[in-house]
Amino acid sequence: MSQYSLDALRQRYVIEKRPLEASIEQTLRADTRAGARAILALIDKRRFENRSEGQRLRKMLRFETSLWESGHHAVAGVDEAGMSPLAGPVSAGAVILKPGTRIIGIDDSKKLDASAREELAREIKEKAESWCVAFVEVEEIDAINIYWAGIRAMQRAIPGLGVTPQHLLIDAKRLKEIEIPQQAIIKGDAKSASIAAASILAKVERDTLMRTLDERHPGYGFADHKGYPVPAHYEALARLGACAAHRRSFGPVRKALGLPPLPPWPSASERAAS
Repeated sequence: MSQYSLDALRQRYVIEKRPLEASIEQTLRADTRAGARAILALIDKRRFENRSEGQRLRKMLRFETSLWESGHHAVAGVDEAGMSPLAGPVSAGAVILKPGTRIIGIDDSKKLDASAREELAREIKEKAESWCVAFVEVEEIDAINIYWAGIRAMQRAIPGLGVTPQHLLIDAKRLKEIEIPQQAIIKGDAKSASIAAASILAKVERDTLMRTLDERHPGYGFADHKGYPVPAHYEALARLGACAAHRRSFGPVRKALGLPPLPPWPSASERAAS
C-alpha cells in the first residue's frame, strides 16, 4: 500500500468505487490509522448495501426468473400511469427485459423521485429487449371511463412492443382480450422488475407529455403537478375553468363546468364479470 496515500486510496476505492484488491485490503485492515479505518468502513458499508440491493433485485425478479427458467424468454411487464389526474391522457408501459437483466434501483415509480425515474428510464430503454408506451387521450377517457381507458392503454402497449410476449406480468389486472398467458400481481410494480420498468416508462413519458400540455394551456401548472388533484390545480380550475386537456368525466372538472355528477364507475365485481 506504500505507493498510495490515504487520499489516493479514498479516491480510488471510495469515490471511484474500484474493486479492492485482496493485498490492499489486507494491508488496510492491518493499518490502525483513523483514516484507514474510515476508508474500510465506507467500503464495508457499500458492500453491505450492494448485497442488500442484490437480494432485493433477486426478489423483484422472482416471477421473471421462474418464467425464464421454464423457457419463456419474452416476458412482458405491463402497467399504467395517470389514472387519477384530472387532466391529460392515461399512459401504459410494456417492457420485455432480457433474461438475467439487473437494473440497480428499479422500483415502483411512485417510490422514486423524478430524477431517479428519468435516469432509470434511460437505462431501461438501453437494456430492454423491447419497450412501448401507449396513450389513451382525454376524449376516449370521457367516452369509456378511466378504468376501461387504463385497460385500453395496456392493450395498445403490448402490440407496440413489436415482439409477441410469451407471458404477461400485469399490475393487478387481467387483459381478457389479449390471448397471451398472463398473471395479475397485486402491487406488482413493487414486486416485479418488469412491471416496475413498465410503470417507470409510463410515468416518465406521461410527465413529458404533461410538460407539453403546460405550454399549450398555461396557468394550470401541468408541468408541476402533471394534472393530479392537488390544491394548486383546484385553484387554477376555479380561476380559469376547464381547458381542453381536462377530463370532463371527473367530478371536480364537471363541478368547475357546472355539470351534474356522473353515475359511479362499475364496482370491482362488475368489472370482473365484464
